[in-house]
Amino acid sequence: MSTKLYGGVSGRRVTVRDLAAAKERGERWPMLTAYDAMTARVFDEAGIPVLLVGDSAAMVVYGYDSTLPVTVDELLPLTAAVVRGSRRALVVADLPFGSYQASAAQALETAARFMKEAGAHAVKLEGGRRVLPQVEALVAAGVPVMAHLGLTPQSVNVLGGYRVQGRGQAGDELMADAKDLERAGAFAVVLECVPADLAERVTTSLSIPTIGIGAGAATDAQVLVWQDLMGLTPQPAKFVKRYGDLGADLGRAARAFASDVTSGAFPTGEHAYG
Repeated sequence: MSTKLYGGVSGRRVTVRDLAAAKERGERWPMLTAYDAMTARVFDEAGIPVLLVGDSAAMVVYGYDSTLPVTVDELLPLTAAVVRGSRRALVVADLPFGSYQASAAQALETAARFMKEAGAHAVKLEGGRRVLPQVEALVAAGVPVMAHLGLTPQSVNVLGGYRVQGRGQAGDELMADAKDLERAGAFAVVLECVPADLAERVTTSLSIPTIGIGAGAATDAQVLVWQDLMGLTPQPAKFVKRYGDLGADLGRAARAFASDVTSGAFPTGEHAYG
């Protein structure tokens, strides 16, 4: 039976131990967001080992201008759908803004809802040393935690916009945060919009996997929002590579359907019941 993360054949879910073993082997792996059962099934069958129900759903599902407004109650059903739609992938749920920052107790209460009500296998939260008590409490309670450093969208107002993070002295602080998060028990850390050389240094300094998004090619894994990947986002970030043009395909299909309906070409007899 294959032990590879990407495309490996397995009769069980991917676990955080599998991610750690891939790091030891030097195996790189992909992660994608997912927000519904059908998309989760497609990505799962494609061999994607980790699916993230990101708070990016605020924008791509709910139409908000940022990740800040989305709530736990809005993300829970999306997470449950992704879990139901997948068989092999490790499903990670984002803890939304305001649901964990206040205290370790608040973080544990929120994480417990995602695991008990939605079936998530792990959670993700943003921040460095300021969230160490939350990470430690969650791990102690049996909740696997994925950390997130660099451009942390929930802190966009403090950061002054969507800008590259970790240049100069800030890079040393990010490195210290990453090491502290590893010691606190995080099983992986997302590095978003940081200089490639810093991401490489962090990756070689940690024993846990790093997951890059706009962080160069040296991280252990890469993640993208699937709507960016498939060409649904009108103006994607610099770090996005489009692998499809689903927006154009959907538009063409909708126009073809409308044309057939208005002309009477659809439905025909083959689409009707006798």
